Amino acid sequence: MSNIQNAYSAQASDGALPVPPAAPALRTPLVLLLAGGAGLAVASLYYSQPMLGVLGSDIGASARSVGLVPTLTQLGYAMGIFFLAPLGDRYDRRSIILVKAAVLGAALLLAAASPSIATLLVASLVIGLSATMAQDIVPAAATLAPETHRGKVVGMVMTGLLLGILLSRVVSGFVAEHWGWRVMFIAAAASIALIGAAAWRSLPRFKATTHLSYGALLGSLAKLWKRHGSLRRAAWSQGLLSVGFSAFWSTLAVMLHGEPFHLGAAAAGAFGLAGAAGALIAPMAGRLADRRGPELVARLGAGLVVVSFSAMALAPFMMPSAQLWLLVASAVGFDLGIQAALIAHQTIVYSIDPGARSRLNAVLFTGMFIGMAVGSAAGALLLAQWGWIAVTALSAASALGALVLRVWPRAARDEPGGCC
Repeated sequence: MSNIQNAYSAQASDGALPVPPAAPALRTPLVLLLAGGAGLAVASLYYSQPMLGVLGSDIGASARSVGLVPTLTQLGYAMGIFFLAPLGDRYDRRSIILVKAAVLGAALLLAAASPSIATLLVASLVIGLSATMAQDIVPAAATLAPETHRGKVVGMVMTGLLLGILLSRVVSGFVAEHWGWRVMFIAAAASIALIGAAAWRSLPRFKATTHLSYGALLGSLAKLWKRHGSLRRAAWSQGLLSVGFSAFWSTLAVMLHGEPFHLGAAAAGAFGLAGAAGALIAPMAGRLADRRGPELVARLGAGLVVVSFSAMALAPFMMPSAQLWLLVASAVGFDLGIQAALIAHQTIVYSIDPGARSRLNAVLFTGMFIGMAVGSAAGALLLAQWGWIAVTALSAASALGALVLRVWPRAARDEPGGCC
């Protein structure tokens, strides 16, 4: 790790500083720490969702007010990605991770102690902002990893992040039911405190890769977007894949509640276990990206998403029980594809400019979140107007658009690690 701690000897005219080579090896305990930190940080976004009913009645808040809790959490996360994540290029990422861990732990404790919905809403916004430490951890892992194993390491860290998303709702629902929602927030704060202490002991310091001011740092996001076609393709492709992903999950519960299934929220929640497939595929996708190049993985991932969503068009011609199995299989398929594509796109983006990894990551995930927002809104509209078949058509079409971007002739030539 000593290379990361060496001083820089020169500065470029555009504010960039030379980037030292990554350490030749990254020990497994540190990779597991980074994966656990990313997972526990992002899990903080989702703990509240299964507890909203119990939480609202306990503090005397209306259903409408309680609904703002996850909304503000997600809003804070989106704001944090855009406004805070780029700071990782300007300051020591270790310090940023430690500060965010402290703020996130305090915000979770504030949520646990909230006497009213107003306090809880403030805490929710801060939780979202500080949970972006996950978006500092992933570029940190990419920086620490040797280039030949970067995809594998990023895949392992993303496995932790995805498991955090997957398991957070299950854990919080169980804890809230048996010990109360305040205990869940206290336990979450304790887990972040442990991660912060471990990071303080184990993480090396990261030298800044730019001396740009904060305003110039944010302004450089647009310059990076204009300068790098591979960044634009990665953001557009992942954003289009996210449209279908969000459209499916935001309308699934409503669809299952109606004809011919008449299933409740628990059944819709069980579909979320398909996310485990995505968590398992992340390291394998990373290793394949290291061996064969990320372009191939991105294409395979997008292609699998197209096939999975297109297969759902067969559902109206099947018996209800067969339809459910088709939905489960398709959900597993498109989740595998989307997560594989995300690993590939991260590998591509992190190879563009080592000195701008935090900003590049911010651009990629901003595109992804925009796609999710569009998919959620469009999915609800299409389901109300034309039914589930319209939702699947949107999802398949958006995934096809992502695949076209990935097979476009210029893409293979321009991507870092491309085949041509």
